[in-house]
Amino acid sequence: MEYRPLGTTGLKVSVLCLGTMTWGEQNTEAEAHEQLDYAVSRGINFIDTAEMYPVPPMAETQGRTEAYIGSWLKRRGRRDDLVIATKIAGPGMDHIRDGDSRFTREQLREAVDGSLRRLQTDYIDLYQLHWPARRTNFFGRLGYQPARKEDILTPIQDTLEGLQELVQAGKIRHIGLSNETPWGVMRFLAAAEQQGLPRVQSVQNPYNLLNRTYEIGMAEVSHREQCGLLAYSPLAFGMLTGKYLDDQWPEKGRLTLYKRFSRYLNEQGKAATAEYVALAREHGLEPAQMALAFVTSRPFLTSNILGATTMDQLRADIDSIDVTLPEPVLKSIEAIQTRVPNPCP
Repeated sequence: MEYRPLGTTGLKVSVLCLGTMTWGEQNTEAEAHEQLDYAVSRGINFIDTAEMYPVPPMAETQGRTEAYIGSWLKRRGRRDDLVIATKIAGPGMDHIRDGDSRFTREQLREAVDGSLRRLQTDYIDLYQLHWPARRTNFFGRLGYQPARKEDILTPIQDTLEGLQELVQAGKIRHIGLSNETPWGVMRFLAAAEQQGLPRVQSVQNPYNLLNRTYEIGMAEVSHREQCGLLAYSPLAFGMLTGKYLDDQWPEKGRLTLYKRFSRYLNEQGKAATAEYVALAREHGLEPAQMALAFVTSRPFLTSNILGATTMDQLRADIDSIDVTLPEPVLKSIEAIQTRVPNPCP
């Protein structure tokens, strides 16, 4: 396993991170524990979750994923060799803080205390703001339209001061952002530097062969500001495995079960996926491993977040750490990207 610095924290995290958002929906508690045991045995020390998981988010399951991690931590009896990340939800989830989750001192404290209780731990290594509490581009939204009414924003300085109180209390160690834009990251970094407040150490955004928009603006921020990418959806919800090509709908596939997740299903995305799958097979590579190895190879990446619903998937995904893409494959990937640039942003 390879390990990379988590920003300026002094922590080193495995370049592959274990994602958890299916636990409590598609995966049982026992299956979650099996995944955790195996991932740690393979050298993964980085686990990512969120207060709203599992996905799709529902009131009756909210927090279940963190609870599964908590029961595993209690059974395991060791904590300090792991880096655990979780997130506070932004506004929009009706069942979380009445649909008006904001990044105020009070709500940050409430959310952190809830996560700590479910995780059965005394501290969170990386605490992330899951999406901006303002109108902007995230979750595939294209174009920019200002809100008709001015956003009711918690000032960034106030949010950072609330996070600083949690750091001082020993409840969280470091902070990160998620689904953010260059403007948002730079404003957080500037406020932290000016006021001596906690510094953003990472940005968790989507990044995969069908959506490389992170390279436009955000990659430079990650490189120059030492707040690397935690890449989620590196397989584009499973599209890049090739299992959905030719209108195949595997029985337990995520896109089969949950029709709301259509981000990677447009015609351009299907066409690009077919090219990537054919390229992998031409070179004797598994399509999923080629897609994961590409993400892992990026210089602005801190960690590549894997999500699997079966142990066979997880084993194969972790095996991608041993795949180095030859120059002809990398050149062909760039040629496909040039012909079909970011078909599923």
